[in-house]
Amino acid sequence: MSRLIVVSNRVNPPVDAGMGAVGGLAMALAAALREYSGVWFGWSGETTPSFSGQISMQKVGGVTVALMDLEEQDREEYYDGYANRTLWPLFHSRTDLAAYERSFDAGYERVNQRFAQTLAPLIGPGDVVWIHDYHLIPLGQALRRLGVTNRIGFFLHIPWPGPRTFTTLPEHRRLAESLLAYDLVGFQSQDSLIAFDDYVERELGLAMEDGAVAFEGRKVKVGVFPIGIEAAAFADLAGGEIAQATFERMRQSQAGRWMVIGVDRLDYSKGLEERFVAYEQMLADHPDLAERVFLLQIATPSRDAVQAYQEIRARLDAISGRINGAYATVDWVPIRYVNRAHRRDELAGLYRAAHVGLVTPLRDGMNLVAKEYVAAQDPLDPGVLVLSRYAGAAEQMDEALIVNPFSREEMSEALAQALAMPLAERRRRWRSLMDGVLADDVSAWRDRFVAALRGPVDRDLASDSRLLTAEEGDNRKTS
Repeated sequence: MSRLIVVSNRVNPPVDAGMGAVGGLAMALAAALREYSGVWFGWSGETTPSFSGQISMQKVGGVTVALMDLEEQDREEYYDGYANRTLWPLFHSRTDLAAYERSFDAGYERVNQRFAQTLAPLIGPGDVVWIHDYHLIPLGQALRRLGVTNRIGFFLHIPWPGPRTFTTLPEHRRLAESLLAYDLVGFQSQDSLIAFDDYVERELGLAMEDGAVAFEGRKVKVGVFPIGIEAAAFADLAGGEIAQATFERMRQSQAGRWMVIGVDRLDYSKGLEERFVAYEQMLADHPDLAERVFLLQIATPSRDAVQAYQEIRARLDAISGRINGAYATVDWVPIRYVNRAHRRDELAGLYRAAHVGLVTPLRDGMNLVAKEYVAAQDPLDPGVLVLSRYAGAAEQMDEALIVNPFSREEMSEALAQALAMPLAERRRRWRSLMDGVLADDVSAWRDRFVAALRGPVDRDLASDSRLLTAEEGDNRKTS
């Protein structure tokens, strides 16, 4: 039987399902590799004085992993540079923060070539290769140039930007054309698929027909595959010993007050500043809520070496300090702002203790926190999800209170509405959301993508109701 070879920038399979430092991508990929035999290949996170292409094979968390080291220059130019200072802000529509430097571009191409040269000997006849995310967009093309003819799929976990935004990237055409070396390209949302379709038509002069693009003798299928979580397992986690202990400790700490929770990586795309200001607006607009509610914001630091992240941390410290200084009393602090990671089972307990889950990114591919919050709720007394319309999850979770994260007034009123929502409505909304989270879990995401990549692609993709037809795409163009 052919193997599944998963490739991502970093390899971080979870050893303990309760651990909190493991992100949604790692959980999803580990789940895929437990179902299908194969290998997870990527960068070890370590640097070496000179790149050798040597691979370290090991078994971690029930998953076979293959790791390689990069040079320090690779890390600076490929990872800190092109991936995190060029593509990440660009794909999240922050062209003002995107850094375009030739050394970054050169490092990105060089590292993708190194990935290809190291990976190619591991690929056997019939193996299927599944490449993940913006760090490795050109990898499929690099493998093709080395003679790899296997089926290769690519999945983008972050949003694809509108065509006018994408064209601000020097060599944007080269990057986009490298995607057309794959057999299957998957996006999180219809919004991203439409934006890609629009770019392909405007800039490359190609037509998307029946969910496929023909380019240089290849037929590349493109579709929407919204990622999920291990929903049933996470719900079980919320009822486990550590989660329950966290829940009880939090409820005692709440002292009868309502808790609003936000859980995010510390990143400008998450809308944390806008969230704090909206919460401040709610306190101003609804003085009756003073001392009856508080916001717990967990913001895990990341990419501390990048200046934009240092600046957002300083601004959030200032905003939270200002709000607490203006509204706090001797026994009530409006915002509890925490900068450290938590175990997943602890987070499950915190989600369950929260009356409102506030998930308001300015731009997000999917956002699995929204799904985790729903999965952790008590069916008899569920909380309310307030969700940004610019998260990919909003396309699936319309029973949440959908908000514009750029409008502090709209978010303020949604918060007040959530806190006042009757139990019957909370149960109805939660039941619908939970049914969707269970149906579109990580296993469904995995199986749809892998089946489409392994099997007759035309048949598989045509049968998936989440795929955009050419006619629908023409009717929903975005700029």
